[in-house]
Amino acid sequence: MSTVSPSTGHDSRGEWTPLLLSAASGAADAFTFLCIGQVFAGVMTGNLVLLGASAVGTGEHGVAPRVLTSLAWYGIGVAFGAWAAGRLRWPPPVTLLCEVALLTAAAALWGLGVITSDGDRLGLLALVATAMGIQGRILGTPTNYFTGTLTSLVGRAALRSWTQEDRWASARLVAVVAGAAVTALAVRIRPEVAAAVAVVPAAGALLAGTGPSPRSRD
Repeated sequence: MSTVSPSTGHDSRGEWTPLLLSAASGAADAFTFLCIGQVFAGVMTGNLVLLGASAVGTGEHGVAPRVLTSLAWYGIGVAFGAWAAGRLRWPPPVTLLCEVALLTAAAALWGLGVITSDGDRLGLLALVATAMGIQGRILGTPTNYFTGTLTSLVGRAALRSWTQEDRWASARLVAVVAGAAVTALAVRIRPEVAAAVAVVPAAGALLAGTGPSPRSRD
C-alpha cells in the first residue's frame, strides 16, 4: 500500500523516522533530567541556561559537571555524525544504528543497577548525550531541538498557511512530549526500565529508515 497522499503527493513514509526520533529525544532528555540530575542529553540551550545559573550558585548542587559532560559528549556525537556522513559516506541508517547501540548500552547499564556513583552517572550521561549528538546530524529535519519548529508553525498558523509538512512537524512536537511522559511514568512505576524507553522509538526509526521504499500510485 502506498503512503503517498493522493491529494498532495506528499510521501508520509519518510516522516516516520523524524517522528520516532523526536520521541526518542523526549525520552532521553526526560531520563537524564529525572534520573541523572537536572541535565539534558539533547537540549543544549537548556544546558547552557543551567550552566549560567550554576555559575552564580543557583540551581541544583553539582549540576555544572553534568552540564559540561553533556555539552562535551553531545559535541563529540555531532562531530562523529558529521564525519561519518561527510568523510565515510555512511548512509543515515548506519549512523542511526550507532545511536541505537549507545542508547541500548545505556539502558542495559541502568537496568542492571550497576550505575551507583556520581562518576557512573557521568559515564551514563556521556553515552546518552553522544547518541543525541549523533541524532542531531542524521537528518536535516530537527529531531532534538524544536524552538525553530515551534516558531515556524505558530507563524504559519497566524498566516493560515499550514501545509501537509506542518502537520507532521506538529506531530513531532507531540512525539517529544509523549516520549518524555512515558519515561516519567516509567521512572515512577518501573525506574529500572526508564532508560530503555528511548531505545524503542530509536529502534523503530532505524526500521522505518531501512525498510523498502514505497511505490507511488499509478
